[in-house]
Amino acid sequence: MADQTVEQKDENRLHILRHAAFTAADVRAMERPLLETGVPLMRMAATATAHVTADLLDEEGMALEDANIALLAGSGDNGGDGLFAAAILAQNGASVTAIAVGRSLHGDAFDAFIRAGGKVLVLDPASEVPGCAAGFSAGEAGERLRAAIELARHSHVIIDAMTGIGLDGALRGIAGTMAASLGVDGTVPDRTALPDGDTAGEFPLVVAVDAPSGIGIDDGAITGPYIPADVTVTFGALKPAAMLPPASYACGRVTLVDFGFDIDGHTPFVEAVSGDNASETIRLPHLADTKYARGVTGLITGSDRYPGAAVLSAKAAAVSNVGMIRYMGPQRARDMVLDAVPEAVMGKGRVQAWVVGSGVPADDPDSDEEQADPQRQIIAKLLSHYALDDEHDPDIAYEMPPIVVDAGALDLLPDEVPSQVVITPHAGELASLLVGRGLDVDSRDVQLEPLHWAIRAHELTGATVLLKGAITVIVGERAEDDVDDVDSGATVHGDDDAATSDVRVLVAGRAPAWLGTAGAGDVLAGMVGSLLAQQDDEDISYADVAAVGAYLHGYAAAIASESDQRGFNPPTIYGTTTAAPLGKLGHPILASAVADAIPEAFRRLLS
Repeated sequence: MADQTVEQKDENRLHILRHAAFTAADVRAMERPLLETGVPLMRMAATATAHVTADLLDEEGMALEDANIALLAGSGDNGGDGLFAAAILAQNGASVTAIAVGRSLHGDAFDAFIRAGGKVLVLDPASEVPGCAAGFSAGEAGERLRAAIELARHSHVIIDAMTGIGLDGALRGIAGTMAASLGVDGTVPDRTALPDGDTAGEFPLVVAVDAPSGIGIDDGAITGPYIPADVTVTFGALKPAAMLPPASYACGRVTLVDFGFDIDGHTPFVEAVSGDNASETIRLPHLADTKYARGVTGLITGSDRYPGAAVLSAKAAAVSNVGMIRYMGPQRARDMVLDAVPEAVMGKGRVQAWVVGSGVPADDPDSDEEQADPQRQIIAKLLSHYALDDEHDPDIAYEMPPIVVDAGALDLLPDEVPSQVVITPHAGELASLLVGRGLDVDSRDVQLEPLHWAIRAHELTGATVLLKGAITVIVGERAEDDVDDVDSGATVHGDDDAATSDVRVLVAGRAPAWLGTAGAGDVLAGMVGSLLAQQDDEDISYADVAAVGAYLHGYAAAIASESDQRGFNPPTIYGTTTAAPLGKLGHPILASAVADAIPEAFRRLLS
């Protein structure tokens, strides 16, 4: 293969910067050689932050010289970034007050800020900020805190430079009180889903320096108070919090300042599926193809109670680039499937992938085994062949075709299965699955720490986990080639759950919020099943295929709803790329409209 041109290398690097996130430890390792050679990273970060803040005010029709800006400044380098940025804004006419939430401030940055005419409000009685009062009483400390909160609330912009990527755990002390008073405490951001992360246009606007204070940098968790940002200016490379929910929802629009890091020696911890990834996974038809060569997807979905799920899953599977689908289900569902997809074949037969559980009733503890839904009995027998335990032959399990386990079949999952078993729960279903394995967790826990619980589910079951949401999180094993790449020198960090090199973490955030509608999960299950059926490479990452399925599902929903809104927007690269123009919010859709739009989604990706 010919060497890449400089333009191709730059394009590939830009793609990685916009679609891959590295842990805080890796980012520090990448910046170290630049700092050692004297590259002024803090000044670069500050300049970009000041420019983005000024542009944000300009978007709202506010002249910089008329703006009141409150800087929440921590004692570390993040506070230094904020102080240097605030100094630039003050030099250009803004009225800026730095609220010191720690005992000290970055020395050089503080000096620059004071020279620029900035004002300082110290909150900690044990403050060591030069020239500022300290040792004040508890009563005065309370008054200062109330004054700081009021000052920030009535400003035009809050620049959040309290912690950046240096926080480990929930915010506490003065910083925690400020975040709880100005932001949100332990809940997912409740915002209207606007296209391209548009701001609400209400003051104060919030600009986060590197990351909003209080969010989990490496795991995207929200476990305490934090300040949601309208815009986040992040440095060097994306951190997982910019991609992983729910923290990513708190980042607003993201601008990435490219420091020129050498990213080749570091493996991303999280990757976002893009249109390029999706198009590469789609199997193009071959001249000698037959319907069997293109893949056959088998479905055991729907029931007498929920026959519509059979139709949605079957229709989605049939138009997702396979040669044939086989359907197994009760007579009513079979008749409806044949009416919607006359090409479907009824009954048993050889398949390359299965889809089970969509529209199948969950277990009713009050009913006896003889009254169990017939679909559940068939699915339970099929899933028993995937069991990895002392009572079953593991060779059989690994030789079974890939299978998508959805909705009513999740509680039928064996204790341990191979990675070609893809489970597709939402937060409540994942919580139920984990409770069944002895963990104390509920749906709210999963919503606030989705990566943590998705990894736990993968560890406990062996299955590839696709946790549905506005940003869908996919966790599974890496393909063998990817593991070799990691073992050869690249590093993977993160919390203890995610520190092993064979864990693959992806996100798919292409869907508009309109996709949160009944039956959408049935469509997704059918799509993922068909994508799995058409893969002929034995060394594949099932996590990658599942993630592409989620991306295509979201893309079809965007087409159906005519919406430009999406769960994850790749960042703007400061000085290189421009923010996408504000798009269309779109309109409500039914899940059947998503299934109808699947062929168009394939056409656009392949063109």
